[in-house]
Amino acid sequence: MDKYFNDAVIGNQNVVASYTKQGELLRIFYPNRDYKQIVDFFHVGLKINDSGIVYLHQDINNIYEQHYEEETNILNTEILNTYFNLRIIQTDYVSIKENIIVKKYKFINENNIDLNLNLIVHSGLVSSPNNRVSGLCKADALMQYNHEYTVCTFSKQDIMSSQINNTKENISNGQIWDKDYVGMSADSSISYDLGVIKPQEIKAFELYIYVDDNKSGLDNLEKTIERIRKIDFRVEYEDTKKYWKKYLKTHDTLNLNLAETPKNNKIKEIYERTILLYSLLTNYETGGISAAIEIDENLSQCGGYAYCWPRDAVFITYAMDILNMKKEVEKFYKHFCKNTQSRNGMWEQRFYTDGRLAPCWGYQIDETASVVFGLYNHYLQIKDKKFLKDNLKMCEKAITFLKKYIEDIFNENSKMHISYDIWEMHEGISLYSIASIFAANTAMIKIYEELKEEFTKNRVKQENVNKEKDDLRNLNTKIREYVLTHFYDDSKKSFVRNLEDKGMDISILGAIIPFDLFTVKEKKILNTIERINMTLRTYTGGYTRFEQDHYMGGKPWVIATLWMANYYIEAGEKQKAKECFDFVVKTSTEHGFLAEQINNENLEAAWVIGLGWSHAMFIIVLKKMLEKGIM
Repeated sequence: MDKYFNDAVIGNQNVVASYTKQGELLRIFYPNRDYKQIVDFFHVGLKINDSGIVYLHQDINNIYEQHYEEETNILNTEILNTYFNLRIIQTDYVSIKENIIVKKYKFINENNIDLNLNLIVHSGLVSSPNNRVSGLCKADALMQYNHEYTVCTFSKQDIMSSQINNTKENISNGQIWDKDYVGMSADSSISYDLGVIKPQEIKAFELYIYVDDNKSGLDNLEKTIERIRKIDFRVEYEDTKKYWKKYLKTHDTLNLNLAETPKNNKIKEIYERTILLYSLLTNYETGGISAAIEIDENLSQCGGYAYCWPRDAVFITYAMDILNMKKEVEKFYKHFCKNTQSRNGMWEQRFYTDGRLAPCWGYQIDETASVVFGLYNHYLQIKDKKFLKDNLKMCEKAITFLKKYIEDIFNENSKMHISYDIWEMHEGISLYSIASIFAANTAMIKIYEELKEEFTKNRVKQENVNKEKDDLRNLNTKIREYVLTHFYDDSKKSFVRNLEDKGMDISILGAIIPFDLFTVKEKKILNTIERINMTLRTYTGGYTRFEQDHYMGGKPWVIATLWMANYYIEAGEKQKAKECFDFVVKTSTEHGFLAEQINNENLEAAWVIGLGWSHAMFIIVLKKMLEKGIM
């Protein structure tokens, strides 16, 4: 079954796990944020007295409430089974120091009869003919392994029974048994006897999921399990809580001081969840930033999301700089971008966060332009000329590639591959892409000016730099003339998104903010804004990406709506900016995550919960609104 919605996410620097709002563990990623996804399913159930299995994540008699521990990535799911009057409080977190997902359970008998509980875990890992999963029950643990990793599920309590093969045939009756201790099965199960819980009695139980790279051998794995069993997880829990609270405090740069209202509380929740989410999207070793936690591994609806697009990451780094994540941003540019740049100066469409090239279906020229533009913006935050100097050659290579691209367009004799637009749906020449090159050229000129003292001792270099700056200025003059000539449709009295369908597109705003090709009050821009509102604004106040957008039904996008808010802030139209911002706030999830798209009918997330780009635009707009007093 496809599981498209990650309602909640937890993790540390190596392990990330996602959950449904019913507390079902959906995905485990190891050793990076994006690769690879290990779990096919992980189901926990109870046999209560003589019942069949009662799944915690799915039962007709279950009522759910879920919340994060305040200011942390610790998730609490409260489950009330109304048939047995059994309340279960499930707490999930990932240890900061260990690659362990801890599942704490508190069982409260609210019935007036005794309840005899057996807890059953039935888990299946992703298996393939080239890397088959097998099950092994040893050292009072279920070890599910393939060539690349082992997932160990165990407790400090002894296993009551296990079943390596054919669990699905009999698990519905709440009983598992098997003669085998090892087998070629991708799914296996274990059970624990929790004993009798008397009325009003409370019983606690902990389950551990340990992920290992399978390089140390079975003996060492057993020793690790032994060691983990000796850990005091009361201390581990407190340490994890302290870690996240400190992390949040370190990056709480906006210091929101808003009046206590439901809306303001939601703003604060989104703000804090953004900070905590970015920790789970960032590869701390390479600097790569995943666009989101994956939602569609089978590519049944899309091309996947758990990859690093340089363009998306540039928007995210802009927000990260605001949130005092400057070391992470620096690593993205100095390590990730430098190591993923092609010899010709470009960046391909997307990468794994470890820097390896990911599956692509083309390239976008704005990805390359965005890196140069974003790098200079980061410099404006840190004012460290060494950072510019260290990345100068990388930027120069990128500019050389961009110049060839734009000159081919001017000559109408392109020898280069056709670029996709920002949405990866149209191949051709788009306004957003051209504007991004304009911004990259401007950034390169400013980089040279910041480093001019570096060239004073080398006359030849200084002359070359001065010539290059003149060339880039002349090129930008031509770019503006080209856009005014080719991308303004007099019949529509507005700019258009490309040279083919000439439709309206929210990304046209990129030519104003952030790329500064045009200013907010130019007549042709005002005409364009009017047409955007006629064609892209929906009845709920959210904005779609472009006319006749059919992807996932063509719903409003969070980033499109925040783009409009950003424009209105710069244009001084505070009420309209506030309306756009309010739409985003009221459509956030119960945990403060922002989706990619919103369902107009119920104003709930329609696709990709916790999109890094959506959260980035929220932080960018929130900062501006605070500065302008629009809140």
